[in-house]
Amino acid sequence: MLFSPDDTIVAIATPPGRGGIGVVRVSGPEAIAIAARLIERNHSGTGAKDSLPARRAILARFASATGVRDQVIVTAFPAPRSYTGDDVVEVSAHGSPVVLRAIVEGAVAGGARLAEPGEFTLRAFVNGRVDLMQAEAVADLIDAVTPLQARAAFDQLDGTLTRAIGELDRSLFDLIARLEASVDFPDEGYHFVTPRDLRRALDALTDRTAALLADAQRGRLVREGLQVVIVGRPNVGKSSLFNALVGASRAIVTDRPGTTRDLVTEVVDIHGLRVTLVDTAGLRETEDIVEAEGVERSKGAQQVADLVLVVIDEDDPTPPSLGRAKHLVVQTKIDLGHSIHRAADVRVSATTGTGLNALRNAIASTLDVEPRRDQPQITNVRHATLVARAHEALARAKCAVMMEGGAMPEEFVLVDLQEARCALEEITGRRAPDELLAHIFSRFCIGK
Repeated sequence: MLFSPDDTIVAIATPPGRGGIGVVRVSGPEAIAIAARLIERNHSGTGAKDSLPARRAILARFASATGVRDQVIVTAFPAPRSYTGDDVVEVSAHGSPVVLRAIVEGAVAGGARLAEPGEFTLRAFVNGRVDLMQAEAVADLIDAVTPLQARAAFDQLDGTLTRAIGELDRSLFDLIARLEASVDFPDEGYHFVTPRDLRRALDALTDRTAALLADAQRGRLVREGLQVVIVGRPNVGKSSLFNALVGASRAIVTDRPGTTRDLVTEVVDIHGLRVTLVDTAGLRETEDIVEAEGVERSKGAQQVADLVLVVIDEDDPTPPSLGRAKHLVVQTKIDLGHSIHRAADVRVSATTGTGLNALRNAIASTLDVEPRRDQPQITNVRHATLVARAHEALARAKCAVMMEGGAMPEEFVLVDLQEARCALEEITGRRAPDELLAHIFSRFCIGK
């Protein structure tokens, strides 16, 4: 256990700074009693002084020992029907940092301690309110900056991936149980499951893990975002296109070639995708040391980009060669009446905005990362690594069963099946070591 579950913890649950409202969260065995003693109710209720009505918001007054006062809304959520599974009280006050700190200090003086990062969600995990995948989805949902990221995170919080992993685990458990029963009766051989049935079961399991892994790259890009690099020869309109997509004059635009000499980046939302746009130096041979370094950085950015926008104008005979990089060829300056370039995938005017929506559609379509609605999707590298480990173990078990000259003894197959199940249980947190939990929850904000 990372922290004592017997402690009552308190933290401000809303972001730092001033706001219309701020929330202080208290959780633990003494949460209700501590919160009740902090306030003066605006009615003469018959309840005990250290109790609060369950799941009912009440209007009350808060007064600190230092004279800070406020009118607050207090809501108590008795265990186990609360976010953490323990008693929880949320105090909603005006969003002054002075008021919120005074409420926290009052709770600490009453016996609570300050919560560690992610400790409320950790308690929810320990108390079985969520599994580890859902707990990680809470952090992803908080960090989401696009609708697509929020949707992917909520699907995991809602249990879509949990159910898929759970079904795999149950199928594995059944298979392992039957094989272990066969081991207990060695004279019978594969008595409780025939080699043929075992092969079919392993085929089904490997198909399901392979399907999860097939979408893992797409899911990771949704969660972590993508990088789109804009390249082309000098003065073809790269920086103008960059500014048009960003919606602000971030890159310097002049008629002089070689204006951009370093990478200029900006994060934008393109159809729900978190895209980091990168404007680069024009691709040409140059004697200028600084510009030459910019060209080299441009080439390096292309190597790690998820998509490259190759910008051309009417005067470009052919687009720059990019090898096998995923790319779109974008013809610019169409407002000048230029003829259609035969290599162009999309034609735009950064000045008038013509074609920009078509370009955004093409970027989203080419990247092809939108998650399937209500389908389990892996977005987390940890999850993908463990599913891959389970898939490899299942593949080894399948090879053992299909060995020429007859299947290997059940004990050899069991080793691989148990390794696969261990990997799945580490995803959900059933086998997660304390070091892993500490690492995961340390990135949470305090108060969540």
